[in-house]
Amino acid sequence: MRSYSTHRSGTGFTGDAIASVATFLTGFAGIGASKTTAWDTALTRAHSVVAGSATASPASSNINPSELLGSDLALLASNIRRLLGSDHPVLKSIASYYFMGSGGKHIRPMLVLLVAKASSIAPTPRRTSPPLSIERINEPISSNSEVLFALAVNAPPLSASKQGGEILPTQRRLAEITEMIHTASLLHDDVIDMSLVRRKMPSVNAEYGNKMAILAGDFLLARASIALARLRNVEVVELLSTVISNLVEGEFMQLRNSANKKGTPEPKTEAQESLETRLPDSLAPLSRQAPNMREFTDEITNQRFEYYLTKTYMKTASLIANSCKAAAVLGGCNELVADALYRYGRALGLAFQVVDDMLDFTVTAEEMGKPVNADLKLGLATAPVLYAAEQFPELDVIIERNFKQDGDATTALQLIHASNGIERTRSLAAAFCEEAVEALSILPESDAKKVLIQLTEAVVTRKN
Repeated sequence: MRSYSTHRSGTGFTGDAIASVATFLTGFAGIGASKTTAWDTALTRAHSVVAGSATASPASSNINPSELLGSDLALLASNIRRLLGSDHPVLKSIASYYFMGSGGKHIRPMLVLLVAKASSIAPTPRRTSPPLSIERINEPISSNSEVLFALAVNAPPLSASKQGGEILPTQRRLAEITEMIHTASLLHDDVIDMSLVRRKMPSVNAEYGNKMAILAGDFLLARASIALARLRNVEVVELLSTVISNLVEGEFMQLRNSANKKGTPEPKTEAQESLETRLPDSLAPLSRQAPNMREFTDEITNQRFEYYLTKTYMKTASLIANSCKAAAVLGGCNELVADALYRYGRALGLAFQVVDDMLDFTVTAEEMGKPVNADLKLGLATAPVLYAAEQFPELDVIIERNFKQDGDATTALQLIHASNGIERTRSLAAAFCEEAVEALSILPESDAKKVLIQLTEAVVTRKN
């Protein structure tokens, strides 16, 4: 049986600093638990981590990311639309569907911009030449390229300060590319999952049909790839190309829907080996003996959790991790800083999806802006289910048959809410967030760094 080594205790973060971030990220709010639990203790312990990471006085600790980033973030959606010009009005309209108006919370590009600011005052020994201008990154590399980008509207440059340093044109473009890749994945996911609602509005496939949605997603990826190539940095191209590959691999893992259930475990892929996500002992699946369920061994339980976390990395955390690292690379940061920011993004991305999986069982469809209990309907066993199965072994059979029999989903829901699976899932997310905060210790103090820390708490306490 695989044993999970002790990595760190399951703790999260709380404090007044979350207030402005909660306002910015609609629906993010504190956890309204009325009873004292291990989770409350974890939050209390974690407060010192957040407080200890900042040197500012309490009065100046509340930082609104939208104000800190200003037009760099506010102009994101309009600048992305400038990258989606097409001679086919319908294609342009569909591809821009999620970029009209506010276009969502923009968590991923916001992280890229914050990392750019926070890392810009770190040592940058790899910056051997002047940064590329916006005109240069719009310029085709090949004379045969027929794709022309409209000139983006950029914020005026900022000098290095307590807020963090200047965001480079290449880093702004990276933020746009990151959001385009993410949105393309949403278009494809909604077709695969047959989801008809996204962001409290009809999904693209519901509005235009599956074929149009798939083609629009492909178009977004193509335009993102062109913009990526024009950054003229092969390492960044490799990082973001890996993300696209991981998104597809993760979707295949979800379609496959289960780890090797019996017999010899399948060899790990390179992506699985590189994940390096070790669960704290207190959060790893508990050992148990179920006399009437002996075919479900502890090894299978561990395989399920490893499979779940690997799929979560592929589908969610890879984009956040690699785009954070790419922002540091474009800024010329040294390898230690770039790798630390990758670890921050990986841990935050894992926490984000783990919380998303928890919210599937704890909030309404109106609060989520999309259908709830969707994972059970798709036959997917996420962290709350896997943890609940530790207390209620009868869930093993239901998981193995992918919740396909009549009454399976109802029974699973009852057992999940009767277990401590939701609380343990929340603690797992908090443990990942602590890992994210620790990764930021390499950066000098700045307002941008403080917001990156605040966002770890916003992720854990969000409601949609």
